[in-house]
Amino acid sequence: MSRTIKVLLAEDQSMVREALAALLGLEDDIEVVVQVARGDEVVEAARRHDVDVALLGIEMPGATGIDAAARLHAEFPGMKLVVLTTFGRPGYLRSAMESGADAFLVKDAPAARLADAIRTVLTGERVIDPTLAAAALADGANPLTDREREVLRAAADGSTNAELAAALHQSQGTVRNYLSTAIQKLAVRNRAEAVRTAREKGRP
Repeated sequence: MSRTIKVLLAEDQSMVREALAALLGLEDDIEVVVQVARGDEVVEAARRHDVDVALLGIEMPGATGIDAAARLHAEFPGMKLVVLTTFGRPGYLRSAMESGADAFLVKDAPAARLADAIRTVLTGERVIDPTLAAAALADGANPLTDREREVLRAAADGSTNAELAAALHQSQGTVRNYLSTAIQKLAVRNRAEAVRTAREKGRP
C-alpha cells in the first residue's frame, strides 16, 4: 500500500479552501492534514504537522502565498510547494519559481490535474500550467530592480515620499528617483498606476 501524501492547504477564501480539501479528500493517497486562511500562519502550521506538500493560494492576509513559499523553502527544504492562482499573471509565475515553488497552477484547473501535480512534484519534477509558462516567456524579464519593487510595495498604501523615505531609511530624493524610474519603465503616468500595473503583472 502506498504512503498517504500529507498536504497543508493555505487559502483565504473559505469556500475555495473547503472545496479543494473536499476534492483532494476523494483521492485515496492524499490527505489534507491542516488548513489555514492566512499567509502568516503557514510556517507555524507546517511546524506543527508532518507535511509533504504545501498547497498555497497567492493573495492571503498576513503574507502572500509566494512569501510563505519562500519561508517554507528556507525552513523545510524537503517540502514540496504548489502555488495556486486565480489570475494567470506571468510575473507571479516568475516570483513563485524564485521562491522555491515546485508547481504553479490556476485554481480553475481540473481537480484531477491538481492531484496529479501533487504526486508529480514528489518525484522531483516541476509542474507549470502551460498557458502561464507561454505567457511568462512572452512577457519578458522583469524590468524593475529589487529596490524599485520594494519602493512600489511600500507606496501601495498611499504613503507620502517623506513617509516612504522614513520607512525605507532612504532620502526623499532617492525614493522619488526610484518611483520616477519605475513609472518610466512601466510606461504609466503616475505612482498609483505604477503600483497597480506592477501588482497586475505580479511584479512587486
